[in-house]
Parts: sequence; C-alpha cells; structure tokens
Amino acid sequence: MKYLQQEANARMVDVSRTGLALELATPLHAAAGSVVQIQNDHLGLIEATVRWRRASRLGVEVISTSNTLAQMSAYFRHFHKEVRPVLTR
Repeated sequence: MKYLQQEANARMVDVSRTGLALELATPLHAAAGSVVQIQNDHLGLIEATVRWRRASRLGVEVISTSNTLAQMSAYFRHFHKEVRPVLTR
C-alpha cells in the first residue's frame, strides 16, 4: 500500500465489490479522504479513498473506473471463496 512517499504492508481483512478493510503491518499516516494505491497479487494495482481508520485497520473505497471494476469482478469470479458456516442444526 502506498500513500504519497510512504509504503506499508497490509493484509486484506474484508473485501466487497466497492471496498476493502485492511490491517496494516506498519503505520501509514493517511487520513480519511486520502487517495492510496494498493498493489495485490489477485487484484493488481488499484486506487482507493480512505473512508475510516481505527488503530492499525483502514477501510478504503475503491475508486470506480472501468479498469478497477474489471479487476474487482475478476477477483470475485476467480479467487474469492464464499465463507459458509460449518455447524448445522
């Protein structure tokens, strides 16, 4: 993840078609409203806007362009696994 001249490793905690929740390994000083770049093996390079920040977690909204929409769709088609409860009654 990059913001201005800063870089930080992050782990995707939650993914939706419009945004991501990330857990940062190192501090990144991006305030709400800041534009960041995220590089991921499955998503590629996307730009997003920071929506919220809590301790080491960051929520971002993906900037909608035809390229990022295609990347997010491809991710959900090929890599995303739906989590289903394992316990049944």
